[in-house]
Amino acid sequence: MANIKILKLFMTTLIVVCGICSYLYLSLVDKSGNYADAADFNPMLEQMVYLDRQEHLNKMCRLYLKNNSSKNTIDDLTTDVELLEHIIVDLNHRLLYCYVPKVACTNWKRVLMILTGLANTSDALSIPAHLAHRRGMFLTLNNFTVPEIKYMLSTYRKFLFVRHPFERLLSAYRNKFDQNHVRSSYFQSRFGRYIIKNYRINASKMSLEKGDDVTFVEFAAYLTGPENVTFNEHWKPISDLCRPCLLKYDFIGKYETLYPDSEYLLQLSGILSSTFPHLTKPSTTSAQLRSYFSMLSQNVITQLYNIYFLDFKIFNYDLEGILGFEIG
Repeated sequence: MANIKILKLFMTTLIVVCGICSYLYLSLVDKSGNYADAADFNPMLEQMVYLDRQEHLNKMCRLYLKNNSSKNTIDDLTTDVELLEHIIVDLNHRLLYCYVPKVACTNWKRVLMILTGLANTSDALSIPAHLAHRRGMFLTLNNFTVPEIKYMLSTYRKFLFVRHPFERLLSAYRNKFDQNHVRSSYFQSRFGRYIIKNYRINASKMSLEKGDDVTFVEFAAYLTGPENVTFNEHWKPISDLCRPCLLKYDFIGKYETLYPDSEYLLQLSGILSSTFPHLTKPSTTSAQLRSYFSMLSQNVITQLYNIYFLDFKIFNYDLEGILGFEIG
């Protein structure tokens, strides 16, 4: 009996210490993007943050998916082609990376090209983006047999990076519809023309032909429309794209702490020869969130929130910074 009391006291003390360490670490992270202090902080405290993320995810998954029985086993996942195609395999370092568009996946793919010997360079940023995204460039889980997939899922380090759902959504809109990138032409032709045709009154002939001037309001209307039953990977919820409630990822990085998280993961995986590239021009998406979402009605924002509800909950994001209050 005495031993049990001592054990309970020890576990309670450990939980309190972990909580304090997590708070201290997070307080060091400068939300403006300067992570130097946090990156140099005690590795033990860093680890507490990542364990806390996993524990929060597990808790929210149990809470919100307790009655969800669809695709509820690893056997079901081995037939989920879209999921398997999104998980890149690094055989050399025993890594599985579920890439999420608009969450630094280009740079992570560049790093993995170097790690897997697909690029003859040590400078990740010198690798063209279109090359990193070339179809068939990487081995993915769908290249392996079911027994091999199960073995890798149980023994390899599985990781993904996440981002505030609305920030990721806005980044996708700006990149695919609001800016004239070469790779945006497909999205403007495939989705833009449809959106303008169905969500714009008195659309001009040029807009209908090009689909290159979709507004954010129209994009939001399309996403919340009753006929939109499938989502492109660039704005599909991460909870659907990578199935974190079932796959039990070993490491969850965040876009908001991208650099220290990435470096920590590389070190954790014993990779000392490569570093995660730092961009000289940071994204301005987060600073523009309030401006773009102020264009939307409260009803549309609520509908969007419901679409990404599980992402908000399991990755511990909220709407305080955008609306000043929570929904629901």
